[in-house]
Amino acid sequence: MVAAAFAGAAIYVSACEHPARLKLDDRAMLTQWKPAYKHGAIMQASLSLIGTILGLIAWRQSRNALWLAGSVSLIAPWPFTLLIIKPTNDALLATDLQQAGPASRALIEKWGRLHAVRTALGVLAAALFFAASLS
Repeated sequence: MVAAAFAGAAIYVSACEHPARLKLDDRAMLTQWKPAYKHGAIMQASLSLIGTILGLIAWRQSRNALWLAGSVSLIAPWPFTLLIIKPTNDALLATDLQQAGPASRALIEKWGRLHAVRTALGVLAAALFFAASLS
């Protein structure tokens, strides 16, 4: 259930929030992205960690490798974010709203493509956990 919540939140961001954000002017887009990112990061990081821990407990109890695979998929957004997305996040967070323009727009577009990887990992984790629960 936690993995599905993570995946659902990530899908919402990728399919709804981010495309709507891209329709805004550069300053409004950056203005919207900054608090949305901060709030979303806390929620998704928490769901990822809790779901991973629960998946590992289920794997330990059942020894079903699907629980382990789901746990790995659900925690994978952490290193991906820290190693790959963080430089983009840091650049966007450091951009003053008065400086918003083509460069910040390009970074937000890049962020959306990178976030899609987190979305895919969340969907994979939810699918693996679902399959594990059926076996």
